[in-house]
Amino acid sequence: MDDAELVRRCVAGDSAAWESIVRTHTRRIYNLCYRFTGQRQEAEDLTQEVFLRMFRTLKSYDPAQGALGVWLHRVSRNLLIDHYRATRRDRMTSSLDDELTHLGEKEAAPAQQDRQVALRELSATLQRALARLSPELREAVVLRDLQELEYREISQTLNIPEGTVKSRINRGRAELGRILKRLPGFDSPEGMLQ
Repeated sequence: MDDAELVRRCVAGDSAAWESIVRTHTRRIYNLCYRFTGQRQEAEDLTQEVFLRMFRTLKSYDPAQGALGVWLHRVSRNLLIDHYRATRRDRMTSSLDDELTHLGEKEAAPAQQDRQVALRELSATLQRALARLSPELREAVVLRDLQELEYREISQTLNIPEGTVKSRINRGRAELGRILKRLPGFDSPEGMLQ
């Protein structure tokens, strides 16, 4: 079933259509929210808020403007921008340490535990580096490299020309590389996983 039909059925009150939309897009929206916040609980809350906002504005979806996923990313982006502005002073990357402590309490075999610790350290390092990017560069890099959207989809989501998307991605990747090189203990992703 295409996006327009799915939305039409949802607006008409078909709960199965709504469940299908939520099931299809939850993981991607959660990942997007997590990459912007770096906090699991906050990302879960924002994901719920995205779907609430989507449900309230679903009638405004126009399939001629792009796929439902692109529209949903735009709704998510707007919510994340609002959240970013509202929490500008409160943002701190130290909450990742709390998350890692919680994850580290799980029991695992020593070799597997070492690998899990290395992966968590790599994830935390990447998250700290992403947090240092400007919001414009971060959203472009996250949408392309972590959410794997095409340039056209990012252009539609951010409502900017594709050339600007490519420029932001290139600048964001370059800045991310510089930030990662300056972080203590960061040699390379491969080195952390050996």
